[in-house]
Amino acid sequence: MSTYLWVNLLSISIPLILSFEPRFSFYKRWYAILPAIVAGATVFIVWDILFTEMGVWGFNELHLSGIHLANLPLEEWLFFITIPFASLFTYEVVNYHLSGDFLRRVAYPLAYVIAGVLIIVGLLNAERWYTFVTFIFAGLYLLMNALLLRPKFLGQFFLAYFIILIPFFIVNGVLTGSWIEQEVVYYNDAENLGIRLFTIPIEDSVYGMLLILINVNVFERVLQLTGKPWPRY
Repeated sequence: MSTYLWVNLLSISIPLILSFEPRFSFYKRWYAILPAIVAGATVFIVWDILFTEMGVWGFNELHLSGIHLANLPLEEWLFFITIPFASLFTYEVVNYHLSGDFLRRVAYPLAYVIAGVLIIVGLLNAERWYTFVTFIFAGLYLLMNALLLRPKFLGQFFLAYFIILIPFFIVNGVLTGSWIEQEVVYYNDAENLGIRLFTIPIEDSVYGMLLILINVNVFERVLQLTGKPWPRY
């Protein structure tokens, strides 16, 4: 089994098992989980294909199964299922066990600050494709949430995201070369800031935030339409 496939399986295994915990029963929200994953995957797989073809990043065949679809390894397709599932599970665990919405008062100011910084840095690095596209898209999407969508759960999203950063450093650390001989995913540093969090390009943390926020938005929208709006606990 390939290294990347192991990463996918280990990322989803514990959240999948715990989703059947009777008091929580996350699996019963499959009707909201599925469209949230599909929405995020649709955007990011297209993005991934384009950036792979442009040489912004690439994949080390040493750690892959050898199966490719549309120029992407099978494991990369699975990544956009396993990571969103695990992230949505973590987000809902936060809602269940930390329902106090501790970041409610700072959620919108925090969104404005992060969005502003991302957009400014993105514009100043328009020649670096990974930095520019990721920072601009994430900044504008945050602004759309803060100014137009005004979700009540934004504080809980930020809290969940900060918690998700812990497994993020482990998973992305492995993918970018921590603890293994060669990285699974390699980057063209001419297309990013060259700032690494251990072995992880700083852009990855923004890329992940954007993916998870899209997942959470769709997840919450479906739940709202089916009569289970936030807060649920």
